[in-house]
Amino acid sequence: MGNMSYCRFENTAQDLNDCLRAIQDGEMDDLSTYERRGLNELLYYAGQIVDYADNIMEALKEYEEN
Repeated sequence: MGNMSYCRFENTAQDLNDCLRAIQDGEMDDLSTYERRGLNELLYYAGQIVDYADNIMEALKEYEEN
């Protein structure tokens, strides 16, 4: 089941932090086909999010101002 819209970013940030820790700890030696596919998709989506960094920062700034 996907994340509920009201906690999507919070839950995903926690999951990304868990993935980052696994990568930092070198836990990529014995990945299943599904996990390799997921890691590849994670890398792709991370790049896409970085491409939207300016938009994200602008939206966050607007929230802080209101």
